[in-house]
Amino acid sequence: MDLNALLQKLTAPACVSGSESAIAETAAELLRPFCDTVEIVSGNVCGTLGSRQAGKPHVLLDAHLDQVGFVVTEITPDGFVRVGNVGGLEYRFMPAQRVLLHGRQNIAGVICCIPPHLQSGKKEHVAEVTELAIDTGYSREHLEQLLSVGDSVTFDMPFRTMAGGYVTSPSLDDRCGMAAILCAMEELQGQALPCSLSVLFSTQEELGERGAKIGAYTIAPDIALAVDVTFGDAGEKVGVCGKGPLIGISPSLSRDVSDALIAAADAAQIPWQPEVMAGTTGTNADRFAVTRGGVRAGTVSIPLCHMHTPVEKIRTEDVALTGKLLAAYVRGCASC
Repeated sequence: MDLNALLQKLTAPACVSGSESAIAETAAELLRPFCDTVEIVSGNVCGTLGSRQAGKPHVLLDAHLDQVGFVVTEITPDGFVRVGNVGGLEYRFMPAQRVLLHGRQNIAGVICCIPPHLQSGKKEHVAEVTELAIDTGYSREHLEQLLSVGDSVTFDMPFRTMAGGYVTSPSLDDRCGMAAILCAMEELQGQALPCSLSVLFSTQEELGERGAKIGAYTIAPDIALAVDVTFGDAGEKVGVCGKGPLIGISPSLSRDVSDALIAAADAAQIPWQPEVMAGTTGTNADRFAVTRGGVRAGTVSIPLCHMHTPVEKIRTEDVALTGKLLAAYVRGCASC
């Protein structure tokens, strides 16, 4: 699988939480060759492989579809656009960012900034989201024909390859997790598995794991793995890019699942890193663990730099290794 091409295709649809239909269609298209059935339910993309059988676990592999961004809250009399945040954003870098406003058509815009010549002597101020204004060049009258309150806004930054096996794009959180699952499904294609398997590409993770809660309730798995990103190359106690996926260890996760992931990685000689969390994980695994009568949940995370910015960065090698770990775990899950 050409990971650069796959990641470029997955990051092309600009879809903030609650507006994921375009990426859902792309994801469903990419998943169909590896599943018996694929459908889009309540915005989630759900694929199944194999039928449930007594004595065999049903495993769920999950990654979320959505990305952080903005929602239009107002078009001002002088033609500027006010927004609210969708998901957690860092506001220090907002001024002068290029954005796309997704109305009746895509509209190019820039977040306004004060030129440095006019800032002399003023105390540095980080604007809150309610203070941001987007300039599209249109008048209010023209803009209101193209854009409505409630439309989404995303960063206008292209997918780029970089030196050292890195790629950068605004939505690698969590399109790289989706890519890892697709790699795993390709590796498992045609193999006899000791389990039945579902894939969930879930909505609205950035708004509190809402799609995961709905999807897991419907699928009712025995074991669920949330494949997401974690902080990479940002100091101590975080993942190191290029050293493989991080396996979650937390009181809110199933220790049996964590141990089985570690055993699968070691047996297959896949490099991995521990991700120790003292409480909940901040991923969809938190919803899986308390679905119905409880699901044995685990996390597998890809180290990512510059999270929730327009320039998220990963090493594609880590995505490939994550896919290999997921496939190795599924092959051995009969003993889990």
